[in-house]
Amino acid sequence: DFLFKFLVIGSAGTGKSCLLHQFIENKFKQDSNHTIGVEFGSRVVNVGGKTVKLQIWDTAGQERFRSVTRSYYRGAAGALLVYDITSRETYNSLAAWLTDARTLASPNIVVILCGNKKDLDPEREVTFLEASRFAQENELMFLETSALTGENVEEAFLKCARTILNKIDSGELDPERMGSGIQYGDASLRQLRQPRSAQAVTPQPCGC
Repeated sequence: DFLFKFLVIGSAGTGKSCLLHQFIENKFKQDSNHTIGVEFGSRVVNVGGKTVKLQIWDTAGQERFRSVTRSYYRGAAGALLVYDITSRETYNSLAAWLTDARTLASPNIVVILCGNKKDLDPEREVTFLEASRFAQENELMFLETSALTGENVEEAFLKCARTILNKIDSGELDPERMGSGIQYGDASLRQLRQPRSAQAVTPQPCGC
């Protein structure tokens, strides 16, 4: 029914590629190196009775690739903003990543904050409460995830997709708008959403 463009953003070493791999392949990526530039994956999911294809761009977290990855932000409907719960440094840089997403993608981009590496709880440097407060202040959804065990990984992507669908239904997001990051997969859906006067009249066969 729809195609959504998603981003996975955040500092290097937070496990962004592992989250993407876990979501698409349903297994942990053992030999994960730092992403160079951008990696891509896609998966079709069922959200609220609608079939949605998620096109996911996993961006490099290293500063030297920042100018390359920024060009991929354009026209993204949703993003996973990832930090590592065992690294305060990755948490401290969240505001800069969020500013990039809202400036370069769209002010309406739907963002979910993911505190990854939940399986390393004894080494935690960022509390759940602290991150939860950051999410609240910046109007983000928030989940702690583990790319290793798969905990909340599926839920993070689906929650983001569900929110986008709700915003389409409420009229807050318009798939017809350039750069919305949303495309119709089915032409009949587009016609259903247009006002009657705007719907094309189907020509009758002439029978010649």
